[in-house]
Amino acid sequence: MKGVVLAFIFGLIYISVNAQASHYFPSKNSVWEQRSPKDFKIKIELLEEAVSFAQANEYSGSKDLRIAILQGFKSEPFHKILGPTKKRGGPVGMILKNGYLIKGWGDTKRVDMTFSVTKSFLSTMAGLAVDKGLISHVDDKVGDYIWDGTFDGQHNSKISWRHLLQQNSDWSGELWGGKDWADRPPKEGGLDDWKYRTLQEPGTVMEYNDVRVNVLAYALTHVWRKPLPMVLKTELMDKIDASTTWRWFGYDHAWTEVDGVQMKSVTGGGHSGAGLFINTEDMARFGLLFLNNGKWGNDQLISKNWITDAITPSGPNPNYGFMWWLNTKGDRNWKQLSDKIYYAAGFGGNFIVIDKKNDVVVVTRWLEPSMIEEFMEKVYLALD
Repeated sequence: MKGVVLAFIFGLIYISVNAQASHYFPSKNSVWEQRSPKDFKIKIELLEEAVSFAQANEYSGSKDLRIAILQGFKSEPFHKILGPTKKRGGPVGMILKNGYLIKGWGDTKRVDMTFSVTKSFLSTMAGLAVDKGLISHVDDKVGDYIWDGTFDGQHNSKISWRHLLQQNSDWSGELWGGKDWADRPPKEGGLDDWKYRTLQEPGTVMEYNDVRVNVLAYALTHVWRKPLPMVLKTELMDKIDASTTWRWFGYDHAWTEVDGVQMKSVTGGGHSGAGLFINTEDMARFGLLFLNNGKWGNDQLISKNWITDAITPSGPNPNYGFMWWLNTKGDRNWKQLSDKIYYAAGFGGNFIVIDKKNDVVVVTRWLEPSMIEEFMEKVYLALD
C-alpha cells in the first residue's frame, strides 16, 4: 500500500513539473517560438478564417488617433487632448497556445496606443501594492492613505480601493482639469443636470469614468512614492522580459510632488491622449503572465489571490472585476464562449483575451470593437 501511495505522489509531481515545462515563456529579445496549430489539434483552416476576419474588419476610425479621440468623445463638454497621441498602424494580433505562437499577423513590434487596456495594467499596480503590504486591504478607505483632500467630504471619504478598482466609487471632484461629471455624461439632460446630480453610494452603481480611474493612478503614485511607469518596469515588465519600447504617459500638466520630487501621474487610458503605448508582443507577455496565474517561469510575480480577486464579478456589474472585463452572465456576455474568459479592452479595438479553459491568449488590435465577439467565436471554432 505504501508503494502505491508513493507512486501516486511521484506521479502527481511528474504531472505538475511537466505541466509547467509545457508552457513556453519567451526570453528577452528572442523571436517568439512558433508551433503549428496541428501540434495542438487546432484546425488551421478555421484559424486562418478567424485571422482573415480580423484583418477584414479593421477599426473604422481615423488612423490619426488624435482625430479619432476627438470624434469619439465629441459629446463630452470641455473634452480636449491633454497628453501624447500617435498615429496607429493596421490590424495586428497574436494567438498563443500554452505560450507558443500559433498565429500572428501584422507588425507585432510596432508601438501603438492601447487606450483602456492600460486600466488592466493600472489595477495590477494596485495588486502589487497589496501583495507588498503597501495597501493592507482593498476594502480600506483610500482617504486613510491619501489625506491631501482628494478623498475628503461626506461622500468621497467612504470610497475604498475596491470601489475605485471596480469603477463604482462615484468619486466627485476634479483632477488635472477633468470634471468627474463631464466624463461620459448621460445622453439625457444638460450641464446643470450632470453637475448637480445626486451622488450614488460607493459600491452600488458602476460608471465607466476616466477621471476616477486617473484618481486611482494618482493615489497609487503616492502610495508607491514613485512614478507608476517605474513600478511597472521594475516589478513586472523587466521580469517578464518585455521590450524597452513601451511607454506610459500622463497628461502634459499632471505633475505631483512626492518626497520633494516632481513626478508625472499617469492616466488609465487614452481618453484625452496619454496612457500606455506598447507593442503587441509585450501585451501578449502580460496576457501570458495572467494566463499562468501571475507566474512567469518559476517566479510568482503577482499573487494568485490577487488575480482571483481581480476577476471576481463586482456587485453592480457582473461583467467587471478589478478593471478586467469578465465573460460571465450579464449584458456583456459572449454567449457561445467559455465563462472563464476575461479580457482587457480599449478604444479602437485593442484586446488582451485570457482563455483559461483552452490555455490560450489572444491579442488583437484595431479590430472594429463590435466584431470582437464574432472574431472570438471563430477562434473557438478552430480550437474545438
